[in-house]
Amino acid sequence: MERQSELESVILVGCQTPEMDEFHFQYSMDELSSLTDTAKGEVIITLSQKRDRVHPATYIGKGKLEELKALEEELEPDIIIFNDELSPSQIRNLARQFNARVIDRTQLILDIFAQRARSKEGKLQVELAQLQYMLPRLIGQGTAMSRLGAGIGTRGPGETKLESDRRHIRKRIDDIKTQLTVIVGHRERYRERRKKNNAYQIAIVGYTNAGKSTLFNRLTEAETLEENQLFATLDPTTRKLILPSGYTALITDTVGFLQDLPTTLIAAFRSTLEEVNEADLLLHVVDSSNPDYFQHETTVQKLLEELENQHLPQLTVYNKKDLMHPEFVPSAKTDTIIMTAFDEGDRQRLKQKIEEMIIDMMEAYHVLIPSTEGKLLSQLKNETILRELVFEEEQQMYTCKGFAYANQTIAGQLKKYSV
Repeated sequence: MERQSELESVILVGCQTPEMDEFHFQYSMDELSSLTDTAKGEVIITLSQKRDRVHPATYIGKGKLEELKALEEELEPDIIIFNDELSPSQIRNLARQFNARVIDRTQLILDIFAQRARSKEGKLQVELAQLQYMLPRLIGQGTAMSRLGAGIGTRGPGETKLESDRRHIRKRIDDIKTQLTVIVGHRERYRERRKKNNAYQIAIVGYTNAGKSTLFNRLTEAETLEENQLFATLDPTTRKLILPSGYTALITDTVGFLQDLPTTLIAAFRSTLEEVNEADLLLHVVDSSNPDYFQHETTVQKLLEELENQHLPQLTVYNKKDLMHPEFVPSAKTDTIIMTAFDEGDRQRLKQKIEEMIIDMMEAYHVLIPSTEGKLLSQLKNETILRELVFEEEQQMYTCKGFAYANQTIAGQLKKYSV
């Protein structure tokens, strides 16, 4: 499908209920606007309403609905995007009222994921989430569905005639799940191999657009997509990270977290985030320039709990210190570092801090190794943190001091050379 060159015009609609204060409501509307921008849409106007609860049939009240109709007539938008996940009946009722396409926040996020996914797994995950979202919304939606052609909220499987056969969709969901099981199996075997090789694994997590990919690229000289947009990275990428001592760890960049992430997406992307489960250390990147940084931190911790890995050691990286918000105060209960990904000195400090945290999990060794044991000496350099290597000429031996994991194979070999 050819990408549209023109931006689609969009009206955003939000409903503020008592459980959300003014600041957080405004923030979520701004985030919806950023998401629209990422999806190549242009917001022409925003409409919001305060209500005790969202209207069960039309999301907003009758008066606001009339106001929205008048705005549609005057501005002729391509799309109207609602700030919450709409129920199947709300989507049906609203689609009857307007000529423009009606989508909700979930569809918008799914659409961005459809644009951004690169790997086979990423694409399958998105398609699965889209189909699971669409299935309950098909009944009686013939006219709305037949209008699907191109544009925001319709990318991915939206372009196959979804209304044609619900059985076909269910079958496709089963097919995708089978394919994903195979891919997840491959990745598990790959992870087991990494575990067997005792590779120390770090996962970068954080709210979307916190600067994770920028940090990842600068630390590893990788070429991951780096954009000032939400959800720039969707597929987990793993690279080597060389620490100051020369010790090599593996570091993985993951998809950004988001508050009110649709449940279909959490389920679909669980296996993508399983990289996090295998990590020995989580680097939690927080954008210290964002006024809502605390909420972002909380969202990430909540999602980590859902993924059952809040127990993993964490280092909170407060990023973008050069643009830091005037009211910023570090609030993490974990080890922290304040830095900017673009500063070489800051990156070195971060690597040093990671190395210190790794050493805390290791045991010290002091050994005397014969100069004939070249392979063992090479392993020491690669698989342990070697702090001292001195050649004793008289004995033709090397004095080595450093740190290694107690359960590593090499730890057993070192015992016989222990001083």
